[in-house]
Amino acid sequence: MALGAAGALLLAGCGAPQQGGSGSAAEDVFTFTQDNFPRIDGSTSTVPLAQAICSVLLGESREDVADLTQFSKTTASYEALIYGEKDLLIAAEPAQSVLESKESQGFVWKMEPFAIEGLVFVVNANNPVDSLSVEQVQKIYTGEITNWSQVGGEDRDIIPFQRNPEAGSQALMKKLVMDGLEMMEPPVDYTAGSMSSLLEGVRQYDNSPAAIGYTVYYYAHDMEMAQGLKLLSIDGTAPSPDTIRSGEYPFLNPYYAVMDKDEAEDSPARILYDWLLGEEGQSLVAQEGYVSILEQEG
Repeated sequence: MALGAAGALLLAGCGAPQQGGSGSAAEDVFTFTQDNFPRIDGSTSTVPLAQAICSVLLGESREDVADLTQFSKTTASYEALIYGEKDLLIAAEPAQSVLESKESQGFVWKMEPFAIEGLVFVVNANNPVDSLSVEQVQKIYTGEITNWSQVGGEDRDIIPFQRNPEAGSQALMKKLVMDGLEMMEPPVDYTAGSMSSLLEGVRQYDNSPAAIGYTVYYYAHDMEMAQGLKLLSIDGTAPSPDTIRSGEYPFLNPYYAVMDKDEAEDSPARILYDWLLGEEGQSLVAQEGYVSILEQEG
């Protein structure tokens, strides 16, 4: 029910098609259509938001706008923007390879945060460990800590899953957690090519609570991919919308809206970019379960 009411408000505010409207006020607003809608791309974890954006602005069901939200994941989406194949991204932190490609192509983007994300750590729900320190996480992923008994758990080898090098969560792991420390080289079976496969691997590894992995808070919590898993507290602070927004949880990074800096002021990409960062777009961000950069009433 809430989605329908909010959708009507957003449609009226952003200039999407109006039912039975007339007069100069209706003529002054921009109308998004399937034909003029920006080519959007981004991270796996922002696909649900993209579906909501398209549905609200076009006044169509999420099923009807599915073709507009076939995202190619974080690194590939940045490359697509740089090479002119996409118009607008809603994505996580770019990897170093993207920055190098951007530099080599002389591409200049306009990038601003639209939401705050937390990198979270997951273990099997049967693992008795509930919290790790930042230093303990670092030592697990450098290979210095190898047994759960070293961090208050059972006498069991730690199996630390990682993401593939191009993944947005891998870039976040290196930036937010490792802080220049070299991550151990994981066996190929412990490198997950998608968020869902990482979570599934941690949940089911050897039918035991030996594994640990990481993902973003939205994906683990709001998409209910963490069933059979639990989120670890870091230095005693559990990840939640409140601790992420306040900055109490330590591993934080924005989601970014990104476009070519030279997009015309009246281009659909620029209009959508500005709308997403405004009050109505931010209301939808929060409504979809992401942590908005603006304080939300209620």
